[in-house]
Order: sequence, then structure tokens, then C-alpha cells
Amino acid sequence: MHGSRHENQQLIADLIDKLPAQLTCEVLVCTPFVYLQEIERQIRDSGILLGGQSVCADAAGPFTGEISAEMLADVGCSHVIVGHSERRALYHEDDALVARKFVAAQQGNLVPILCVGEFLAEREAGQTFTVVGRQLDAVLDVAGIEAFGNAIVAYEPVWAIGTGLTATPGQAQEVHGFIRERLVAQDATIGGSVRLLYGGSVKAANAAELFAEEDVDGGLVGGASLKSDEFAKICVAAG
Repeated sequence: MHGSRHENQQLIADLIDKLPAQLTCEVLVCTPFVYLQEIERQIRDSGILLGGQSVCADAAGPFTGEISAEMLADVGCSHVIVGHSERRALYHEDDALVARKFVAAQQGNLVPILCVGEFLAEREAGQTFTVVGRQLDAVLDVAGIEAFGNAIVAYEPVWAIGTGLTATPGQAQEVHGFIRERLVAQDATIGGSVRLLYGGSVKAANAAELFAEEDVDGGLVGGASLKSDEFAKICVAAG
């Protein structure tokens, strides 16, 4: 929850100006709900994609304050984040609700970006794979492996978000490799092609090294996305 109307417009304008014309990676911005329609107009001819930061698990009904997948698609979104660590921690979204949101996103013709990751205490207790596996399985049990043919998974080590800490490339690859194997075990083709993003304090200084790992396909960029110079350099590192 950052920025004003003007600040968001200026950030996007600066980003468009700084991105190289020959960039081969996909660039997605997930702006606050109230600015989505304006930002969609601004990026319409830029090649940048638009996404929501969250979505309601229900398609319609008396859910005051919620935003449905169909509403997001209606204003130009192609993607939406589900299960972000802050939604899980601050708003108590459990695995079952995240799975429902994942399904709702796809039913509304959006690509869900499923966030998974462990807290510091869980990592220190050796529970990283248990936690990430449980979060993945909650979605697999409801949606099936076929749903991951039109989805993205983002690994967010919660201990590396906004703390200044960052997983080493090796630590990131270890968990990304685990996620890949978990999905490949259910379907080799789908599991092998799912894009896996790293989302723990990605910045220009570490992006290239992280993205060089075999199963790190890009980044879910947090604080660095609020600085057009940083974000553009990360995009260049991704392709």
C-alpha cells in the first residue's frame, strides 16, 4: 500500500521510459486496486502487463469491500497475486482460503501468482520444505496439477522480506528445486514448465545472480519495484 495517484502514474511513466525496447522477459505491475484502470490506460501500448494484489475467493455476492476476479479482468488485469505472505500473516489467510482464491482467479480468466514461503522460525527449525510443501499441496488438492499449466509460483522466504536479508542464490535454488520436483512428480510436462519466481528482497545488485539459478525464472519484486531505476535494472537482469 504505497503511493498516491500521481506517484503511481509517475512511477509507471519512469519505468516505461527506462525499460529497453528489446527486453525479452514479461514485465507485470500489480498496482493498488483504485489505480488499476488509470494504469491500464498508461501501459496499454507498452507491453507491460497488469495484475491485482489480491482477489476475492467468491465470484459475486454480498462481500462488501472485496474485488472479484471478473472485476479485475474487466479493468484489464491478466494476473493476480494470491497467498502473499502479508495476506497470510496480517489478514490470516490460511492455505484453504488461498486455494479458493487460486481457483477463483482462474475461473475469472486470470493467471494466479501463488506465493509460498516460510517464516524465520520455521526455517531455523528445519521446516522449510514441510511448510512450502503444505502450501503447494493445499492448492494441488483443490485445483489439481493441470491448473498449474496456467499459473505461476513465487517463493517468498518471509524472513527475507523487508528485513534487508536475502536468501543466497543457493538457498533460493534449493527451495525452487523442491517446488519444481513436487510439481514434476505429478506431471513432468506441467511441472517442468511452470515459472517459478523468487520474492525475497530482490534488487538490482542481486537479481542477475539469483536469476542465473536453474529453477529461478524471475522475480516477484517488492520494495525495489517502487524505484523505477531499480525495477528496470531487475527487468534487464531477467532478460
